[in-house]
Amino acid sequence: MHTHRATPTCGAPAQLVSLSAAVLSVLSPSVAFSVEPAVNLLPSVVIIDSTPLPGIELQREQVPANVQQLDKAQVENPAHANLTELLNKQLGSVFVNDIQNNPFQPDVNYRGFTASPLLGTAQGLSVYLDGVRLNQPFGDVVSWDLIPRSAISGIALMPGSNPVFGLNTLGGALSVHTKDGKSDPGTSIQALAGSHQRFAVEFEHGGSNKDGLDWFVTGNTFSEDGWRVDSPTDVRQLFGKLGWRNGASQLSLSVGLADNELTGNGLQELRLLQRDYSSVYTKPDETNNKGLFLNLAGTHSLSDSLLLSGNAYFRNIKTRTFNGDINDDTLDQNVYLTGTGDGSQANHSANRQYLFNNGFAGRFPTTAENTSNTPFPMWACIAQVGLRDEPAEKCNGLINRTNTDQDNYGLSSQLTRYADLFGRKNQLTVGAALDSSRVKFLQSTQLGYLNADRSITGLNAFADGVTGGEADGVPFDNRVDLSGDTDTYSVYATNTMTFNEIWHLTLSGRFNSTKVKNRDAILAGGGPGSLDGDHKFSRFNPAIGLAYAPSQQFNAYASYNEGNRTPSAIELGCADPNNPCKLPNSLAGDPPLNQVVTTTKEAGVHGRINKDTGWRASVFRADNKDDLLFVSDNTSGFGFFKNFGKTRRQGVELGFDTQIGPINLGADYTYLEATFNSPETVNGEANSSADADGRIQINKGNQIPLVPKHLMKVKADWAMNGQWSSRVGMVAVGSSFARGNENNQHQANGTTFLGPGESSGYALFDLGVQYKVSRNTKLFAHINNVFDRQYANASQLGATGFDADGRFVARPFSATGDNDTLVNSTFFAPGAPRTAWVGMRYTFDK
Repeated sequence: MHTHRATPTCGAPAQLVSLSAAVLSVLSPSVAFSVEPAVNLLPSVVIIDSTPLPGIELQREQVPANVQQLDKAQVENPAHANLTELLNKQLGSVFVNDIQNNPFQPDVNYRGFTASPLLGTAQGLSVYLDGVRLNQPFGDVVSWDLIPRSAISGIALMPGSNPVFGLNTLGGALSVHTKDGKSDPGTSIQALAGSHQRFAVEFEHGGSNKDGLDWFVTGNTFSEDGWRVDSPTDVRQLFGKLGWRNGASQLSLSVGLADNELTGNGLQELRLLQRDYSSVYTKPDETNNKGLFLNLAGTHSLSDSLLLSGNAYFRNIKTRTFNGDINDDTLDQNVYLTGTGDGSQANHSANRQYLFNNGFAGRFPTTAENTSNTPFPMWACIAQVGLRDEPAEKCNGLINRTNTDQDNYGLSSQLTRYADLFGRKNQLTVGAALDSSRVKFLQSTQLGYLNADRSITGLNAFADGVTGGEADGVPFDNRVDLSGDTDTYSVYATNTMTFNEIWHLTLSGRFNSTKVKNRDAILAGGGPGSLDGDHKFSRFNPAIGLAYAPSQQFNAYASYNEGNRTPSAIELGCADPNNPCKLPNSLAGDPPLNQVVTTTKEAGVHGRINKDTGWRASVFRADNKDDLLFVSDNTSGFGFFKNFGKTRRQGVELGFDTQIGPINLGADYTYLEATFNSPETVNGEANSSADADGRIQINKGNQIPLVPKHLMKVKADWAMNGQWSSRVGMVAVGSSFARGNENNQHQANGTTFLGPGESSGYALFDLGVQYKVSRNTKLFAHINNVFDRQYANASQLGATGFDADGRFVARPFSATGDNDTLVNSTFFAPGAPRTAWVGMRYTFDK
């Protein structure tokens, strides 16, 4: 194998370090021991894990190629405004969907698998921070805003459904490590300002003493008004770590705090986006995340061949949302203060009488309202709320509120033994883990009316089954009061044996057993509509890999592994097609769901032409069985979770890097096919190919929405001299189909169906420069989207409540006597325009 020495963790033997790289080579799976270099990177020791718990420290040149790694210098580079932007720009096969349209709330995708902060998204990546799984119990979502970038020392992205990394590792695992005072001593402060009233300040301080104590603390604030209308962001994060170490042992206690206010006003309809690129469909869409993170971790070398490690953690996450939305149930209703000859004349008279008798005389119109003279109707809504009649069918606005309180805690331990087996080098790791969570979820919906500025004025009527009246003859009730308990027990093992110093065989496996208990405080005791349920899932996932490393100039590998994901409390509570729900607004009773199982096959090669130029290539195929999909039920946005037979994600990855004097060049290309691999019929009323019942037929081979076929990233770093350095990068993403167009057949007709069934591809360039004024001071400037391109990285089909001029319209074809047909359009997630920022970093003398 390789001959580079590493600094072992807590006295771990150097042979263990060397063999650990082999373990990663097969598990990751990859067996190349170099990573794309970058200009002006500090020589560093990086930590890459073959298991969830922190592992052996490896020198940068020892990191397996297919384990993509970012070190501290790359993480701190001011070219990246936040963690998700860093991942999107720097890691191959990674792309983002800005469904929420907030810089801290994108969907991060890798090989077509997703880690998203949004409920209802099919999650497929596991995320770890210092060995603690960050996928939240409620929906396996990942709140990227709770991860402080200024605390990160390194990141590793490991591909495949590696079972050792536990649940939800379907497409890969992202492992994040934090700084400590021993490795990151000193004090620094950084400040920046930029477009859209962006301001950010961060500091960090670390140190250690001769008694083995070390300490590190960092904090940051980030605020901006946002480039879209009324879309501010305020992020506040604090992280600290206290550590102790001696020759054989190491302990650390980490504490993280966050209090963030995020506004992401989501998708915008095609015509309205063309009128005003910064406009929003409705507002607000606010999320307040408060997080507490505690982690006690330790390692101890029992002998030269035994390393014991473990951790115990606790997390509390409180999430509050406040969302203004259109009430889609009103789009086919008469919401105007008039009669239409359809039986509503009595309501028309009663509405006017109520308004006259309750202080509104002289304020409401005396003539009949219609779509032409009343772009934003409200009087029928006000009257119906007062009369307690049918406000759910007359009030075109909703205010949706949710409160989620999650406690997540657990512990894990593992033992690694390095010793020859049958005369051959061998590394064996065995471990066990317990992860538990307690979740409380509350949701309410308030009725109101839509204003011209797209805000909602709330009234005294709620979706409580009483004050909201009925919608289509059914009591309007979106209340949720759900408690969910989840307990997962796991044991795992991985063993790597070396043959003739060039062949490495790894066998791994993990057994997971999960219990989920849901309790409904509104409809307790089970039965139709109740969320009560007790569910148990268990599975053993195996893996095998073979790596061939004849030299540092050429390496090859092949692997097979399996992973699984169990349905979370929210998915189990929203699985009944007879009681569809609107995420995150309501849940319904649950027929059983199956756990998702992924099998991944991968092979690749890696080599170096010389010390300055390297190349890599791989092929992969991941097959999902019983994939969890959120299926649209009707144009109102309601739907339910269901198991979808089979899906497949397969592709080819190519990459190279080279150093030409002071210039470093790198490129990554991914060809990705994400397809449905079995037929299915689903609801899709906003799709032009839907049948008379509003259903579409998905066939084997149809592409999965929001996943592009082509991804390419190119970057160049130029160290001009000891003071100046610059960077230019490009991210190119191919077109992808819209959600709602799962059968890939949607076509616009210009009347009832507007807009394409896909979002177009795009290429974005960024440019940055840094100037080292002195040993202590560095200035920087950066521009994203240099050419100010307008683009979208996600799209969705749906009914629209506005006309081309931005006026609310219900029953758009009522003039022809058609009160049921709606206008459907394409909604896009618009990308940020040109954004620039400048800043300074000052490092104090030690």
